[in-house]
Amino acid sequence: MRPDLGRLGAAALPICAVAAVVAFVGATLAVAGDTLGYDFLAYHAAAARVLDGQPLYDTSFEAAGGFGLFYYPPPFLPLVLPFGALDATFATWAWIAILLVAFVLGVLILPVSRSIRWVIVLLAGLSWPFAYAIKLGQVGPLLFLAFAIGWRWLERPAHLGASGAVGAAIKLQPGIILVWAVLTRRWRAAVIGGVVLAALSVAATLLAGFAAWGDFMTLIGRVSDPIRTEHNLTPGAVAYQLGVSADVAAWVQLASMAAVVGLVLVAVVWGTAESSYLVVVIASQLLSPILWDHYAMLLLLPVAYLLSAGVRWAALIPLATATPLIGVTPPATYPLAFVATLLLTLIVGLRRPGTVLRREASFA
Repeated sequence: MRPDLGRLGAAALPICAVAAVVAFVGATLAVAGDTLGYDFLAYHAAAARVLDGQPLYDTSFEAAGGFGLFYYPPPFLPLVLPFGALDATFATWAWIAILLVAFVLGVLILPVSRSIRWVIVLLAGLSWPFAYAIKLGQVGPLLFLAFAIGWRWLERPAHLGASGAVGAAIKLQPGIILVWAVLTRRWRAAVIGGVVLAALSVAATLLAGFAAWGDFMTLIGRVSDPIRTEHNLTPGAVAYQLGVSADVAAWVQLASMAAVVGLVLVAVVWGTAESSYLVVVIASQLLSPILWDHYAMLLLLPVAYLLSAGVRWAALIPLATATPLIGVTPPATYPLAFVATLLLTLIVGLRRPGTVLRREASFA
């Protein structure tokens, strides 16, 4: 009797997925050196400053990407403040552990089948943006969990609103989820999200003072150049890196942002709830003036949606930025991956009436 290749593949998938995470993420952490926790150490320093009675923000920075730059919104402070009291090395490893747990929890609650969840873990293990985010201690896995909560419980106002608010507290752009809630008449979710965000804002103000808000606006205006920021991967920045003038690149950036907003509105009006939500998740990154390569780990969410809808070749999207391809993948791949995923998610949502993912047999 010939072996059942399907069963063998299903049995091998979890093993391969875990092995990929251990091998590639572990290797990335092992060789990180002084760059281990590069982003987190900025969070740690900011929290430590507040605990020492100093300003939350160091406003001496002139551009994004420098070591120690903390330019996250004040409501992020209550979430990271306890780490400021810990030793930097211990805090870094504790934070990395939290990021890995957040990603695992996010995968576990994805409203897709078990096999697709394991595929997402495998793709994450192979993904350079995921490994890089973990190495830097960047907030991507926390946003992954927040977005996954919103997706899984779209019709539960408390889950959707709170997850959108926490995302907005961590970084401003995920606040578009609350805008989506308004546009889709999920009024309770929008109100709950507003209350949670307001509570975090009040807590941040009590901890850091009113001056923190002014410092944040000053800093964000200075370091958020979408065209000339080094290593930035927005469409405008990539055009500039390819030799286009700064003025033309600025128009490219404006046009791309306008197109994204237009596609979001199309998704909201004519797409399914799931597809329009995930289009907004992608748009939250494309509308950012800074698009670092590790932001692409969030594309694993819509890729899970596409795989569940039968678009199997969507797995090629994260594979295009896989760790083995470092040095080969051109910078333009990143904005193209975001745009391609957005368009595919929109098209699938427009073509399929009702809820796509519930045809998967089980969420267990």
